Amino acid sequence: MWLFTKHGFYSAVCARQGSGGPGQPVDPDRIMVRARVRQHLQSLKDRFADLLADCEIMESPSTDYAYRIFVPKPIWTQVMVGLTAELDYDNFKSKVARHQGSAGDAYEHALHDVWSVMYKLQQE
Repeated sequence: MWLFTKHGFYSAVCARQGSGGPGQPVDPDRIMVRARVRQHLQSLKDRFADLLADCEIMESPSTDYAYRIFVPKPIWTQVMVGLTAELDYDNFKSKVARHQGSAGDAYEHALHDVWSVMYKLQQE
């Protein structure tokens, strides 16, 4: 699942069992939340400090998502509910610009690119 939020962009997938290495079966009770920008994960941890305090940001520079945290699925469900509850805007890209300020310029620009690519699907 890809999530674009005012806090950042995340890819949330089931973690693997055991050591988490390739070839290990999926652990449906543990979520690996990945980000390409460390600050995006830090912002999520700051926003949900009560839920994500024990989740260490791990760095894996040789992977496609350089940063990740591991979260028990019930905790991740609470984070998702919290993200939904805080919706208070009618234009997402504008909210990101206001929420992150100049620090989020690259993220906002990327959101416009994603919007454009997905809009093309509607046109087909």
